[in-house]
Amino acid sequence: MIKTYFNWSTGKDSALALHHLLKDEKFKVDQLLTSVNSAYDRVTMHGLRRSLMEAQINGLGIPYNTIELPENPDMETYGKLMSDGVQKLKDQGYTVAGFGDIFLEDLRAYREKQLQTLGVECLFPLWKRDTTELMEEFLSLGFKAIVICTNGQLLDESFVGRELDASFLNDLPENVDPCGENGEFHTFCYDGPIFKKPILFNIGERTYREYPAPKEGKEKYGYWFCDLLPKE
Repeated sequence: MIKTYFNWSTGKDSALALHHLLKDEKFKVDQLLTSVNSAYDRVTMHGLRRSLMEAQINGLGIPYNTIELPENPDMETYGKLMSDGVQKLKDQGYTVAGFGDIFLEDLRAYREKQLQTLGVECLFPLWKRDTTELMEEFLSLGFKAIVICTNGQLLDESFVGRELDASFLNDLPENVDPCGENGEFHTFCYDGPIFKKPILFNIGERTYREYPAPKEGKEKYGYWFCDLLPKE
């Protein structure tokens, strides 16, 4: 079996991709890697509290490492920190990295280019699959997730804090991918066949945050977040 680590985002695509990798006898997935914003102590992009991420990973029963990022890292800083983290795993014998990406060609090319220099192969279990079928599979397998972040230009406050289910999917506008693969929404997966037990939490406040546009001349863009609180 090939020593494999998985890039764990805490969301639905990660959960489904990991599910498929764990069933594949060619790969031994016994390490997770997650990026955390150290300034806020939250998972990058998703805004999930570190404590809930740790509870979730404990529920999976798989060891993990984190990439500790500063508040607003530029691409050079991000790349350096990621390379350092991956090199540590490579030194431990890991030669394959799993991802939950589905169809973003530029993102896949970036990952492959970065890891190729370190001698690590990229694996994409969900690649090019129909996103509607993926969501149907996710729900039919018994996975459960809650929406914790949305792109405010596409999905308003009413979408965050909702259970990821058929009703949520039916309410999505036509220009939003069922898996949110274009960054329309992010989720926290708290139960399913890969978990030893469900992760308990309470729903906290909803907030809207604006960020500087990545390109000069563009308007600011914002995201809605739903804070989740650990529950004993």
